[in-house]
Amino acid sequence: MSKPYRAPQKPNREAMTISELNHQVKTLIEDGFPPLWVEAELSNLSQPSSGHLYFTLKDEKAQVRCAMFRGRNRFLQFKPSAGERVLARVQVSLYENRGDFQLIVDRMEPAGEGALRQAFEQLKQRLYQEGLFDAANKQELPTLPSHLAVITSSTGAVLHDILTVLKRRFPLIDITLLPVAVQGDQAAPQIVAALEQANQLPEQIDAIILGRGGGSLEDLWPFNEEIVARAIYKSNIPVVSAVGHEVDVTIADYVADVRAPTPSAAAELLSPDQDEVRQWLRSFEQQLFREINDRIADERQRTDWLRARLRHPGERLQEQSQRLDELELRLVQNTRIAIKTARLQLASRQAELRQHSPEHTLSRYRDRLQQVSERLQRLMRDDLSGQQIRLQNVTQSLDVVSPLATLSRGYGIVSRADDGTLVLSHLQVQSGDRVTTLIGEGLLECTVDNSLPAKK
Repeated sequence: MSKPYRAPQKPNREAMTISELNHQVKTLIEDGFPPLWVEAELSNLSQPSSGHLYFTLKDEKAQVRCAMFRGRNRFLQFKPSAGERVLARVQVSLYENRGDFQLIVDRMEPAGEGALRQAFEQLKQRLYQEGLFDAANKQELPTLPSHLAVITSSTGAVLHDILTVLKRRFPLIDITLLPVAVQGDQAAPQIVAALEQANQLPEQIDAIILGRGGGSLEDLWPFNEEIVARAIYKSNIPVVSAVGHEVDVTIADYVADVRAPTPSAAAELLSPDQDEVRQWLRSFEQQLFREINDRIADERQRTDWLRARLRHPGERLQEQSQRLDELELRLVQNTRIAIKTARLQLASRQAELRQHSPEHTLSRYRDRLQQVSERLQRLMRDDLSGQQIRLQNVTQSLDVVSPLATLSRGYGIVSRADDGTLVLSHLQVQSGDRVTTLIGEGLLECTVDNSLPAKK
């Protein structure tokens, strides 16, 4: 709260005008009071042609004049009436022209809705933080649904509006009504049960319309219940929320996959225009006919081409027979020419052979062969005699260096009896080892009594 107002000091008898006074008082009041909420009874309500609202707010002990300008009262979600208790957000002010103390109202709602509004905001914030409103969790609506479920009252105008729109736009869509109470204590549990039932129906449901008409915040409260919000979020079938009028917003609208401003708009949203579908089908039919005709023309052209290539088998046989006759005549003619040519070549070769008889050449080659044969025999005898002499010399040389000759002179070759290893040193054997000794006339099997180095 600001400090008490102190009038500016002026010289004696120099007075303020009323306009100056009212302006300063208005400024002081508006600066000293922030916007605040008041709860009171509404009376003396009037609305001139300007569209502004003028009324009085009062309680048992006092009253104050109020103004709500046209730019703000168009957002009212109820129709104010005298004697109604309201909750209003106000700015304390002064009407300078008359010096009247007044309140400027920018928001107003029935007083009973205050607690509901607070609960609405708290639940909205909590579900938002949990992600129930995230766009990533929204399901897409079907483009051409064949079966819809409608959750609403069976007696209200909402069902009639939805059916009227669907019948006008696309009457082929099947409708399953799941009737529920749309206000009161039993409404929220029935809505939850209907959502669960729609998800469990044996028939394939393409989308769900959850709707009711307009009303106060209290009337629409079942659609602000947490159990309803979570049932909508849990649904495997896309849910379109169509609750109240366009200005009404519920928790169900935030959680639903799509919000429609009215139930009729929801039906419009989910139903294709049958004229557009008919036009699309007609266009598709024409395209299909064109493709079929083109295919028939292609196949007819291909058939004609094959028919031109495929002649009667008799004609083909006649052609093949004529071709065989031509080949036979050519073969006979070529054979005769080949035989005649071979006979001429044979006669020519025989004449050449008679002119060049081989008998003289054979006689000359016989004599020459005889000479070569005799010479070869002579060389072989001489060479064989020389080879025998050389063999005897080599044999004698081998006898001189042969180990057998050495053994015949009294030497022996010692090897181990177990593995046949030659014993070249006394270190290779020990006392008790068995050895074999090869001598000139045979083999000795011995046992080593002692192993000693050679004496130098």
